[in-house]
Amino acid sequence: MAFVVTENCIKCKYTDCVAVCPVDAFHEGPNFLAIDPEVCIDCDLCTPECPVDAIYQEDALPENMQHYRELNIELAKLWPVITEVIPAPADADEWGGVTGKEQYLIIE
Repeated sequence: MAFVVTENCIKCKYTDCVAVCPVDAFHEGPNFLAIDPEVCIDCDLCTPECPVDAIYQEDALPENMQHYRELNIELAKLWPVITEVIPAPADADEWGGVTGKEQYLIIE
């Protein structure tokens, strides 16, 4: 079982979770992070570190976030691994808790 990054990470992209990941399972995109389920060891260290509660265990995903499981798999293949904490976007606090953000996800 792996963990999944969901909508609340979009435009927030706090990287506190990256600092505690023992296996470098996080991948960084322009305004979102993804977890590679093939690398994730289900340690649950990342979940309490996320200040916007964007990370869920795969089998505890809310019904409306189920599609993020597949999205994390796809994006982890496209994006580079991130292993160090970087500053959050300047407006990250304004986006925390905002719903309907999937339209702002930048895949590049």
